[in-house]
Amino acid sequence: MEYKKNQLVELTIEDMSENGEGIGRTEGYTLFVKDAVIGDRVRALITKVKKNYGYAITSEIPDPSPYRADPFCRNCRSCGGCQIQELKYEAQLRYKTRKVTDHLVRIGGFDRAYIEKIMEPIEGMEEPLRYRNKTQFPVGRDKNGNIISGFYAKRTHDIIKNDDCLIGIKENKIIIDTILKHMKKYGIEPYDEKTQSGIVRHVIIRKGFKTGDIMICLVLNARKNKTGFNKKTELLFEQDRLVESLSGIEGVRSIVFNINNKNTNVILGNEDIPIYGTQDIGDRLMGNEYRISSHAFYQVNPLQTEKLYGTVKEYASLTGREEVWDICCGIGTIALTLADKASKVHGLEIVKEAIEDAKRNARLNGFDDAEFICAPCEEYLPEHKDEMTADVVVMDPPRKGMDEKALEAVVTISPSKIIYVSCDPATLARDLKYLARRGYRPERIRPVDMFPHTTHVETVVCLSNNFSKPKDYVQIGIDAEDYYRIKESEKKSE
Repeated sequence: MEYKKNQLVELTIEDMSENGEGIGRTEGYTLFVKDAVIGDRVRALITKVKKNYGYAITSEIPDPSPYRADPFCRNCRSCGGCQIQELKYEAQLRYKTRKVTDHLVRIGGFDRAYIEKIMEPIEGMEEPLRYRNKTQFPVGRDKNGNIISGFYAKRTHDIIKNDDCLIGIKENKIIIDTILKHMKKYGIEPYDEKTQSGIVRHVIIRKGFKTGDIMICLVLNARKNKTGFNKKTELLFEQDRLVESLSGIEGVRSIVFNINNKNTNVILGNEDIPIYGTQDIGDRLMGNEYRISSHAFYQVNPLQTEKLYGTVKEYASLTGREEVWDICCGIGTIALTLADKASKVHGLEIVKEAIEDAKRNARLNGFDDAEFICAPCEEYLPEHKDEMTADVVVMDPPRKGMDEKALEAVVTISPSKIIYVSCDPATLARDLKYLARRGYRPERIRPVDMFPHTTHVETVVCLSNNFSKPKDYVQIGIDAEDYYRIKESEKKSE
């Protein structure tokens, strides 16, 4: 049957996409349906037609899914943040586990039965709200000219007003209210992307959940001269009053101005100016102390991070004799989590500031022999492979995964065990496929729900190189012909 735009169809939602759309089929034709969840029987209006699939919006739900939940946020359908909050939390966890499995089978080429055998139960949250320790609020004006702050609507830079997101900390509301009130009182303009005028671009709020410390970072379209901000900025003139208002909020230990004058989607500029308290705040994670600056990468869900890093530690099974290399180490949180059970830990990272933070965090926690190096792993590891020991390698790359050269560099140093921490199942599957063909078999997999009510999921995978026979490759989805080709290639490279 040929389908057309504006046609009304009825179908059952069988799955959900990466963007949280319901996926259903009518006479074999796949539709991605906005505002539908798994199990819904919906009437949907087709909005776009392609050869093998199309898009639609929910018009009516004659038979709601038993997994459907009432949204806790009035902005859930317009805001791009919590894509699946209309799905009950238990169903969210099943969806995320299936998502990881399906990617490993479809993209990685692994045998489904094998993946399901080694897949461990997902780590969910008991209370999946108020979990974010960092929130970024764009500031602008609404259609009536009122200064507002909130979040961008899906696929736009239109701000949806929201000063109390329920996955963020409760202090966000009073901080945002205080800043907006100050702006209105003293005529301080929000930034306008179209004209590149105005001053306040974003407000970033971070909190140490264990310490209660709060940092407020105002990202400003402002320029400085030798004596401070120029007259155009005007914010400096009322800075003391702003500091007085914000510093009175319980927990506030740091207020920072960040300067970003560029016409860019990147939120933070390169220059920080502390105007109150310290330039960073403290927190504790897995028994270690950390200092966190406005630029530092630090997992946004500390409760689940403890479960994530606990899984890494469990999978590493350290006895005190192993040397550990942490690739993409950031500020050193995973390396230092493992340091008390390893003979020595090393971290590699290409961001200089992160390495400096890692070294400082190591000293702060008494791990003076921990080594942190600013260098690309694809260059550093091959150059030093003859002088280094790597029993366990931990990789925690960004969403794009590991570059193939970096994966090859890790394989070159022949660790006994690789632990891969992933924030994207698709790139995880791609990278595990490469590692499997280089002799590393996944043996344990555990998803961790770091971002409830969103489609995102973290995954920890433990791989070992303790197999070498054709049947071992076949078991995980690599056929015998591939096995022999791999072995022949290895002999030639030797």
